[in-house]
Amino acid sequence: MLENNIEVQKYTAADFKSDQEVRWCPGCGDHAVLNAVQKAMAEIGHPKENYAVISGIGCSSRFPYYMNTYGFHGIHGRAGAIASGVKTANPKLSVWQVTGDGDALAIGGNHFIHEIRRNIDLNILLFNNEIYGLTKGQYSPTTKYGQKTKTSPYGTIEQPFKVGQLAMGAGATFFARALDNNIKHATETFVKAEAHRGTSVIEILVNCVIYSDQTHAAITDKEFKEDRQLFLEHGQKMIFGKEKNKGIVLNQGGLQVVTIGENGITEADILVHNAKNQDPIVHMMLANMQAPEMPVALGVIRAVEAYTYEVALEQKIEETKAASKIHSMDDLLNSGETWVVK
Repeated sequence: MLENNIEVQKYTAADFKSDQEVRWCPGCGDHAVLNAVQKAMAEIGHPKENYAVISGIGCSSRFPYYMNTYGFHGIHGRAGAIASGVKTANPKLSVWQVTGDGDALAIGGNHFIHEIRRNIDLNILLFNNEIYGLTKGQYSPTTKYGQKTKTSPYGTIEQPFKVGQLAMGAGATFFARALDNNIKHATETFVKAEAHRGTSVIEILVNCVIYSDQTHAAITDKEFKEDRQLFLEHGQKMIFGKEKNKGIVLNQGGLQVVTIGENGITEADILVHNAKNQDPIVHMMLANMQAPEMPVALGVIRAVEAYTYEVALEQKIEETKAASKIHSMDDLLNSGETWVVK
């Protein structure tokens, strides 16, 4: 295409596909997420050499092999530490951390909360299939209470983490949620995440066809998905449903589903989504909504401005250099107490 009479080559999703065979199970939701990320990167338009994809261990962590970008396949739970180091060392890079509910929230839980707390400018794609798929079906930190798995044959007795609650509890400035079977919406969400300055956490609800099939069926089943999926847009009313007549209101300190036209409810009563509200209370409530009683919130739930770690670090370095009396190695060697050896 021409811009100012100069031919500009635009990327396509195919430009981000590597020559490696994709070795996920047929039907795995990871295939769709890979497609969405490649589409998003093409739309964002950074040069390919400015992207870095970092992963830990798990099914999702094969991701760097399938991307025609720089990448690093780390060790279990350490994707956050590596991604933080990459971004801090080279702030110009667009860093994408690909991880799973086990990799990020179990062995990698400490790295996860602290990279969020520091607000490092990177994107965390957290694939949540509620199971350890790569190691053959053990329950994970997000497995539903009572679910039978290889390591809980009589049902789990642990309460699962809620990813949004955990992220916002750690101070997340950006939290969003996407579905593996909605590539268009996932792509749009990834583009918005990259535009955010700070740590962007995107929980992606992914289906594992082998060990946790239909784990998100209460949300994704065609029969009732329109009544259980709430797509949020900043500044827009929280309206959903097959007939677009259901909405969310704030009632006695909590969120409630109402039907427009019943009990005197009008569209004016429906909450307007404010993703930029610094107070995370409503964002937390939105992230915690669960089907079938409530719709599941999708899209950007929280996106607030705050300084980022790498910018603050660079400022601190410059301030320290300006105030320092040491400007060279000679200055350093001759600083403080010195002795002359005769």
